[in-house]
Order: sequence, then structure tokens, then C-alpha cells
Amino acid sequence: MDKLHDLTGRVAIVTGGGTGIGAATARLLAEHGADVVIAARTEADLERTSAAVEEATGRRCLPVRTDVKDEEQVVRMVRRTVDELGRVDILVNNAGGSRLGPLSALPTKAWDSGFDLNVRSAYFCTREAGRHLVAQRSGTIVNISSDAGVNGVKGGAHYASAKAALQMFTSVTAAEWGQYGVRANCVAVGAIASERAVEAWRVAGIDTSEFTTRVPLGRPGTPEEVANAVLFFVSDAASYVSGQTLCVDGGPDMGGIRVT
Repeated sequence: MDKLHDLTGRVAIVTGGGTGIGAATARLLAEHGADVVIAARTEADLERTSAAVEEATGRRCLPVRTDVKDEEQVVRMVRRTVDELGRVDILVNNAGGSRLGPLSALPTKAWDSGFDLNVRSAYFCTREAGRHLVAQRSGTIVNISSDAGVNGVKGGAHYASAKAALQMFTSVTAAEWGQYGVRANCVAVGAIASERAVEAWRVAGIDTSEFTTRVPLGRPGTPEEVANAVLFFVSDAASYVSGQTLCVDGGPDMGGIRVT
């Protein structure tokens, strides 16, 4: 195993860890030696992913049913991590998402919900896990954002604004906690073909061949490709990288003349 990516002895928390990017990230971190806590609301997804990770890697993968929008549940999740696995070294704030809709019809409840899920939850998790990272003077945090937070998206004023806020939260965390040896970075993802996304595209009638014209690399990404970026950020390979947002999106969607 590449020494720079060796996570042996470290403990990671991955929110939204039952499916998609979270599940892929949990497995990759475990493959590189970490014990992992996965948190999400759906217990069946957690149990299935936990069993698969442990069977494939031989590492602990502890499923903890958690609604990350609930402050007390987050407190209990981090406490259980430390109680059962002894420490916390890595936090991946992956839980997020939104339903899109035009700004003119956007209700206050949808605006608040978007910030609760995409920003407030990351604050809860960062604050609670951060107590341990700061005390031990080491650790890494990766927040999963979106291209919407970088470039915006029509029909998603609440979502784009929340993800932009998450990116600034990442920068400030890095600036304030760097003195304690804690690094914080962000991954802004484009169209990722997770199982839930593929089903949502099917229901919405979106043909994935559309990505061949919108995305320079000509396809949607995979959860594993996002997990690779997370592994880089949490590993010693990124030991001098903090406060950054990395776009994992297949390239820039750019206007102009058609080039062949």
C-alpha cells in the first residue's frame, strides 16, 4: 500500500454513508486501513453497506442511524464513535441534496430545509468531531459540495446558495483550525451516477446521453471517482492542502462555438 495513502489506525465518520458517494467513500477509506462509522437515516442501507465494507476490507464499519439535521443525534453519533472506536480522525460531511424548483415559487420551508441539510448539518458534525480533532491536534475534514455552489443552477437558488455557504464554511474552518493541525477541504461534484441519481434521472425522463454534450469528458461520474478525491484530501498525500474546493465534474460546461 502506498504509504502516503495508508490510513491504518485512523477512524473516519462518513455521513450519508448508506448509499452512493458515502458508501463508496466508506469502502475506499476502509480499503486503505481506516475503521469507519457510516451515518444516515435509513437503517437498511446502513446495515447493507456496513456488512459489505467489513466483508471486503476486514475493517470495522459501524452503522449509526442518524438524522444529521438533528443536533442531539449528531452529538450521540460522535460520542458513540469515540466510545466504540476510541477516536475520530476523519470527518466526511457527505449528507446533502435538494429538490429543485423555480425561485418565484420557492417556499420558505424549502429554503430553510436546503440550508438545514446542506450547511447546518455540516456545522453540527464539524463542531462535534472538531472537539476531538482540535484536542488531539490532528485530523481532516472533507465537505461534499456541488458544482451548483461554484457556478449556480437555475431552479436551485436554495441549493446553490447552501452549497456556496458550505464552501465558505470549509475555508473558514481551515483558516481557524489549521493552527491545531486540522485540515479542511471541499469536493464540488457534478453529475454523479449514484443509484439514487440514476433512478431520479429515469423518473424525470433524463437521458444520460445528454451528458455527452454537456460534460467535456462525455459521461456522468461515478461515486468511486468522488471517493478517490476524498481519499486524497484525508491522506498524507494532501498534508499541505487545506481550505480548497476541488471540482470533480468531468470538466467545465462552457459556451462558445462548436469545436471538433
